[in-house]
Amino acid sequence: MRLEGFRPDVRRVTKGGSMPTDAGHRVPGWKSNLDVICILLSLPVWLPLMILLMLVTRIASPGPIFYRQKRVGLGGRHFFIWKFRTMRLSADTQTHEHYFEGLMRADCPMTKLDAQGDPRLAPFGRILRASGLDELPQVFNVLCGEMSLVGPRPCLPNEFAHYEPWQRERVNGLPGLTGYWQVNGKNKTTFNEMIVMDLFYLKNMSVLLDLKIMLRTCSVIAGQILESRRAPRPARQDERPRSPAARLQSVTKSAQRSRSSQTTQILAG
Repeated sequence: MRLEGFRPDVRRVTKGGSMPTDAGHRVPGWKSNLDVICILLSLPVWLPLMILLMLVTRIASPGPIFYRQKRVGLGGRHFFIWKFRTMRLSADTQTHEHYFEGLMRADCPMTKLDAQGDPRLAPFGRILRASGLDELPQVFNVLCGEMSLVGPRPCLPNEFAHYEPWQRERVNGLPGLTGYWQVNGKNKTTFNEMIVMDLFYLKNMSVLLDLKIMLRTCSVIAGQILESRRAPRPARQDERPRSPAARLQSVTKSAQRSRSSQTTQILAG
């Protein structure tokens, strides 16, 4: 796949998945100003919510409230994002990484691993992850200039190391708390469709588009919270919990019929 704006000079990934940063990546001046204004105006909303979630996390599960994770930012630079901890202390985090790598190869809808229940999750962890509220502490990453309110979601270094050259173009802009992909299908889209939507946003970035995405994010979060409250289908006694590979295979088969037309329909809307 070839996209307009591909730079032939960016063709390799350095150790750890980072990318050369001498290509002169620039961020529009209005973007940081818009971020700060929106954060200040919404302070009465997100600050009490963050305090409430801190208390819930502390009471529901022993251990630290926040979780730091290395991600790939603007120009391939590595930085640490902040999240509310949603996993138990003894949880194996590599399970999710292997699951996502399988989704990248299969190019099927990116259904979350915990969509049907995950024993690794702490109490209230499923609701936080499904709604995206576990990402709320990244407001401070935005204030530090490492992220923006709107932009492509920052990926893990080991994921970025497997990107094709055209896919690495998504780090030409600041990563975001929300983005075009999040309000246009999110987990119902494939990995390549997510990349295409991220590149579409970077090419058409504007104040109006950012504001539109922020407003749509509120309704999307509300819908995700309602959906997450639906209890997952209980397994019969003779059923064993499906492994990540089995879940991936099931999702792949169910997506084969509609995969070819989804990207065009999303961008047309």
